[in-house]
Amino acid sequence: MAIENPTNNAEAIEIRIICAIISSSKKMVNYMSSDLIFNLEKLKTTELGSVRIKRNLELPDVDVVEWCRDKISNSSNIKRQGKNWYVHANEAIITVNAHSYTIITAHKVKEI
Repeated sequence: MAIENPTNNAEAIEIRIICAIISSSKKMVNYMSSDLIFNLEKLKTTELGSVRIKRNLELPDVDVVEWCRDKISNSSNIKRQGKNWYVHANEAIITVNAHSYTIITAHKVKEI
């Protein structure tokens, strides 16, 4: 949608308000995802979670939390949906509980 030159001052103000709202919402998304980044030291998983993640991603004998921490810190695609964070790393989608920072699961990205 193209924005035409406003015909009066009220239209100009309305356009500026809309632009400010859009800009603010983008900053809010970045702020929200930074919440996970700022709390990477709180990441944890259960023993069964670790087994599940290794199986799903076919990982060798690695520290799953450290592996996920590395992928999350290098990801630019982090979204919060409800009570979980979804981190899209290159080869995996990692699901983290937003309140407890527990890594719930991780799956390989399915190719189309």
